Amino acid sequence: MSKTTVKQVLPFLVLLGVAIAAVFISPAASFDPSTVLGDDGKTPKYTYNSGDIAWMLVSCAFVFLMTPALAFFYGGMVGRKNVLSTMIKSTVSAGIISVLWVVVQFSLCFGDSIGGFIGNPKTFLFFKGVMEGEPWSLASTIPLPLFAFFQLMFAIITPGLVVGAVAERIRFSSYTLFIVLFGVLVYAPLAHMAWHPDGLMFKWGVLDFAGGTVVHISAGMAALAGALVLKPRQSTTSASPANIPYVLIGTGLLWFGWFGFNAGSAVGSGSLAVYAFATTNTAAAAAGLSWMFWDVIRGKKPSVLGFCIGAVVGLVAITPAAGFVGVPQALFIGFVAALVSNIVAEFLKHKTKLDDPLDVFACHGLGGITGMLLTGLVGSKTVNAAVADGQFLIQVKGMLLAVGYSFVVSYIIFKVINLILPMRVTQEEEAEGLDASQHNEKYVQGTLLVHNNGTVEEQTIA
Repeated sequence: MSKTTVKQVLPFLVLLGVAIAAVFISPAASFDPSTVLGDDGKTPKYTYNSGDIAWMLVSCAFVFLMTPALAFFYGGMVGRKNVLSTMIKSTVSAGIISVLWVVVQFSLCFGDSIGGFIGNPKTFLFFKGVMEGEPWSLASTIPLPLFAFFQLMFAIITPGLVVGAVAERIRFSSYTLFIVLFGVLVYAPLAHMAWHPDGLMFKWGVLDFAGGTVVHISAGMAALAGALVLKPRQSTTSASPANIPYVLIGTGLLWFGWFGFNAGSAVGSGSLAVYAFATTNTAAAAAGLSWMFWDVIRGKKPSVLGFCIGAVVGLVAITPAAGFVGVPQALFIGFVAALVSNIVAEFLKHKTKLDDPLDVFACHGLGGITGMLLTGLVGSKTVNAAVADGQFLIQVKGMLLAVGYSFVVSYIIFKVINLILPMRVTQEEEAEGLDASQHNEKYVQGTLLVHNNGTVEEQTIA
């Protein structure tokens, strides 16, 4: 068996081994809450709320939709030779993380705490005890498996966000290994520290309603690390976006899915979910306009891309704050976050050698940081009693931990993978485009309308 063949067969053998192990390590369990009886031996031990269950099932579907939405959002912005390769790197996370989550990642995030840093991998290994387990302590009105699968949707999209910073030059095989290591070594500890009742940041009082630290700061800092390790593309003069309508479709679906992302994080169908729903929409709207109007002030024309990117930044920034601020404060957060991300993105693109093609660090990293800090600045006890005196300093402490940890560990991950599997494609493969060189497929756009000296010409793109 040749060396090349071993590389090709190994991923399949690993998955086969996991599938076989799952059968023997965690026996099938029946999910029937009525069979789990209380001390009297008559009444069910756990009482669930059907309205909360319905809303959380819908929220799971909303958040899952965000992963293919992200693929459209990113795929439309890269050059046409790299559309498919960019889209699959975000989407394949749904396969990898879904398996990893059942095997061990859920346990690492929400298992019995080890020093407030990470969960015990044995607690829910291969989903042992999840189907018939008692409800999560902070989501007592819904079954544990529903909570587990809602959290899975967050874990899926997070490594997918990093793709935009390493697009057009990273090998598919190397990125799939990154997804696994990032999920175990970066995402799981941050999720445990922020959302487990015994987690370090949770005990500090850090507020992260739906993933400012866990999702966006971690992805943003990993994106920065990846861009530094991979170094710039051969030509940083970006090709025109392959399909701006894809970006618009992706934005709309992300906006739609984000209602489940944030309002679903109330883990119930009560008033807190309504607050989170309203603040989410308001921040996105304000940020989209803020980004677009700032571009106009700088002498540009209002663009589809500008509004779309700005709206996503607003969604990022309101994520940690959604259940802790009022609607007017959400407008402020969206407006400020879009300005910060816009200015920094332009600076990095034109004044530094950092090559982050889709501005993941500026939009998700700094968007998440801005949202985390503004949560402490404008969070209100009247909205949520969890907001404490001195909350801003608590948020700063949590933000610094999340930024430092996610960047350092992600940088190490990229470096180690680069020693095992070279992460960059060859110069020839990069010039050919990753769609062809990595996947032997080709994106066909069709007819493009080009404005030329006041006339409109049709160009057919093969």
